Amino acid sequence: MPTVNVDKENLFKELGKVYTTEEFRDLCFEFGIELEDDTSEKEMATKEMGAEKASEFSERGIYRIDIPANRYDLLCPEGISQALKIYLGQIQPPKYVVTKPEKMVRMTVKPETQEVRPYIACAILRNVTFDKFAYDNFIELQDKLHNNICRRRTLVAIGTHDLDTLKGPFTYEALPPKELKFKPLNTEKEMNGDEVMEYYENHKKLGKYLHIIRDKPRYPILFDSERTVLSLPPIINGDHSKISLDTKNVFIECTATDLTKANIVLNTIVTTFSVYCKDKFTVEPVEIVYPDGTVRVCPDLSDKEFEASVKLINETVGVNLKTDEIINYLAKMSLDASLYDKNDTDKLKVMVPPTRSDVLHQCDIIEDVAIAYGYNNIPKKQPHTNTIGVPFPLNKLSDMIRKEFALSGFTEVLPLILCSHDENFAFMNKVDDGKTAVKLANPKTAEYQVVRNSLLPGIFKTIAQNKKMALPLKVFEVSDVVFKDDTYERKARNQRNMAAVYTNKTAGFEVIHGMLDRIMAMLSTKRVAVGEEGGYYIKESENPTFFPGRRADVYLNNKLIGSFGIVHPSTLEKFDISYPCSALEVNVEPFL
Repeated sequence: MPTVNVDKENLFKELGKVYTTEEFRDLCFEFGIELEDDTSEKEMATKEMGAEKASEFSERGIYRIDIPANRYDLLCPEGISQALKIYLGQIQPPKYVVTKPEKMVRMTVKPETQEVRPYIACAILRNVTFDKFAYDNFIELQDKLHNNICRRRTLVAIGTHDLDTLKGPFTYEALPPKELKFKPLNTEKEMNGDEVMEYYENHKKLGKYLHIIRDKPRYPILFDSERTVLSLPPIINGDHSKISLDTKNVFIECTATDLTKANIVLNTIVTTFSVYCKDKFTVEPVEIVYPDGTVRVCPDLSDKEFEASVKLINETVGVNLKTDEIINYLAKMSLDASLYDKNDTDKLKVMVPPTRSDVLHQCDIIEDVAIAYGYNNIPKKQPHTNTIGVPFPLNKLSDMIRKEFALSGFTEVLPLILCSHDENFAFMNKVDDGKTAVKLANPKTAEYQVVRNSLLPGIFKTIAQNKKMALPLKVFEVSDVVFKDDTYERKARNQRNMAAVYTNKTAGFEVIHGMLDRIMAMLSTKRVAVGEEGGYYIKESENPTFFPGRRADVYLNNKLIGSFGIVHPSTLEKFDISYPCSALEVNVEPFL
């Protein structure tokens, strides 16, 4: 959860009341946020740097408040104070206005940007008055958004500029690095794209963003009509248009690889800080012209309409509220609700403002009613006996199998569900047919490339990391594997398997064979002749993970469900296991 630092004195001034720590903690809880700490700038600095270095910091009180990750409107003090005032009934939710200027500022997007960061969203805040706190909050909100919805600038990068230092119309272009030339923010030297990358290589804050565009043949860049550089997204703004406490007109641009996220980010910034405009809650739009001729005007600050059922709200929350009461509770959460038809008291029209981008479904509206009503006020009820205490059949079966393994002296392990491609295939002496394993499109490391379709690689890795343990090692796992499956909408399916490995100075094939027979007996599954129905049988296998002549497949009702045997020496060598092993892996779902 993001944490926002809020100046207590300013907050109390906005709320019109001085709260004790406990009173404010209770208010936060009721609203659905959490007070983490009541501290000061000096106290926080003392914890980080020591008392001597922290002596110059302010002792002014600060609340550290934890915010739900999807409540972007609460990522700054202005958003928190406004939401709390609405919740407390002190003000009505503001109505945001997109003005209609005589001549709209234009941003033209060049075709080359489509290969790097294809989207942009812009807006203007006119006649802004910032004090030191508001200015700092404005910068801090951008950092919070960058680390949250913007996914460290990979999806969206925000640029804010003093419009009075620029001259429109603007262009959004993408040029080869050496053709760029501008002074980055707070520098005196003019640099090209390559020099910018070199200059910020070891920068504590900006160095972590260089990889986003560094390997691209062209870098995105914004110009005004006189070819003054606004910014090199997603790295840094130009020094020419930097904002200050004296800035009156703020130009905001959000370049992106995800247009939806860009619109949410832009709406969050302008709705939050339009409170500092001379005409409060007004925003000037910008015309975006795309390479294909499409023209889009942003921001879109219109309310979104949702339908909600009074009956479903009451049933889900566990209360019996009247329609008017629900409408009032939604108003406390900034949602404007009304009846579609006065004769139908069940069907509500809920208008969601641009600040509430977290509302995506009727269930979010239901949650807001529960918050506004108060979770502690919801009557406690004993659930119906048919709805509790009934385990999912597959999980119940899995627990029974786990117990049987444990009673036989095996220890359960829980490896990660991701593994490398080699561990899933080559190490197991198997070939990837391209139709079996689900592969990650953008794995962070070579260790996590594939979603496993066997439990054995994870168990083998566990054994390899526990060589110092006394022999024999007897380990098992009952968990899910994943297979590609085009018959499912998600194109993949989970399968519950059980697997066990026995390691000793001798292979212990009889131990694993006996374990299979014991599990089958526990499952009341009798042994039948090869080819017969009504039970299980084993048959010589060709599974390359196991040693030839010492391997078998397991069949249930004539269907292959698993295999076991002495593990092939080449597999043991690849997993760096020095003792012989026997292993078993079986699909447990057919036993349901």
